[in-house]
Amino acid sequence: MTVLIDPPLWPKHGTVWGHLVSDRSLEELHAFARAAGLPPRSFDLDHYDVPVERYDELVAAGATPVEPRELVRRLARSGLRVTPKQRRERSGLA
Repeated sequence: MTVLIDPPLWPKHGTVWGHLVSDRSLEELHAFARAAGLPPRSFDLDHYDVPVERYDELVAAGATPVEPRELVRRLARSGLRVTPKQRRERSGLA
């Protein structure tokens, strides 16, 4: 299992957020998220948004900490990354 987490650096909604991804499959990512009790609404096409309050818990559960650039690089290499253009197209904003 290779579930990756980057440090919470993105402020929004009164907290700071990081990202949880798999560099293998969305099935692996969803299974990890379910086991960790992450709400389905925190999934955003190729990652889960996770608040700073959950970071240590998710690392203890087996997520591998990586820097943001490494997370994006490995997600892209896996073929699972949704690009900004694809994200806009899926939301009807393109």
